[in-house]
Amino acid sequence: MVKIRLRRIGRKKLPIYQIVATDARARRDGAFLEVLGQYAPKARPHKVELKEDRVAYWLSVGAQPTDTARSIIRGTGLLHRLYLKKKGKSEEEINAEMQRWQENRNARLLRNLERKARRRKAKKETEAKKAESAS
Repeated sequence: MVKIRLRRIGRKKLPIYQIVATDARARRDGAFLEVLGQYAPKARPHKVELKEDRVAYWLSVGAQPTDTARSIIRGTGLLHRLYLKKKGKSEEEINAEMQRWQENRNARLLRNLERKARRRKAKKETEAKKAESAS
């Protein structure tokens, strides 16, 4: 069985992963069939490069992505695009839907950043109150 999974490269404490198609029995960093992309989790924002046509090919011939690989591929919108193609949508409809998908994703990311900022601010305020009451 062919799997799409991550293969670690990069130096100590600075991981970079290659997204590869490999036999399920191969070791994590062992033999692989093809490099499909790269994922850098330490970059801000995370950096993902995919060969979308090759990922689509491997998925079409039955390769199974691991949970992490599926999450990364989903984050690029490729799985949604393949789903729309499978449903028989035209290229114009797919592009319009992908535009909406990207706008919704950006809005969701912005909301999450705002929520984190509010939580950090509230935490600092409570710590300041505790420090003030302790004095």
